[in-house]
Amino acid sequence: MKDFKQIKELVSLVNSTDITDLEIEEENFRIRIRKEQHVSNAVAVPLVEKVPSQPQVFAPIEQTISDTQDGLIEITAPMVGTFYRAPAPDAPPYVQVGETITPGQVLFIIEAMKMMNEIECEVKGIVRQFLVENGEPVEYGQALMLIDPKA
Repeated sequence: MKDFKQIKELVSLVNSTDITDLEIEEENFRIRIRKEQHVSNAVAVPLVEKVPSQPQVFAPIEQTISDTQDGLIEITAPMVGTFYRAPAPDAPPYVQVGETITPGQVLFIIEAMKMMNEIECEVKGIVRQFLVENGEPVEYGQALMLIDPKA
């Protein structure tokens, strides 16, 4: 894997896809490629109202949040994959129901194509409910958890 040509191909792969972070480790060799995400000065995540009669529009890469009828914020899946509450089967979950969360805090992982994608919080509040079970497959835009922003 230490071949420069292989490294160059990996960089090209990351640049040509939605992958933002790639890490490979073999014996005495480790490489991590991270693509810088460009964020505009506008709101980073669109707020989408749930209106049953109209189709919902979700951000293509970023985590999507929307308000529910009871004032809770719904955190939805930014991609298709498998939902995990903890970084490893024997590790404690990133967050628990009733816990206060802050922007930048990791909430859960979605595994997609053998890549573990840590999903970070973009709002402040208290975790009120998980809507999916650990290890369950999730769809893009599926509601995963509810956050109370008023707390």
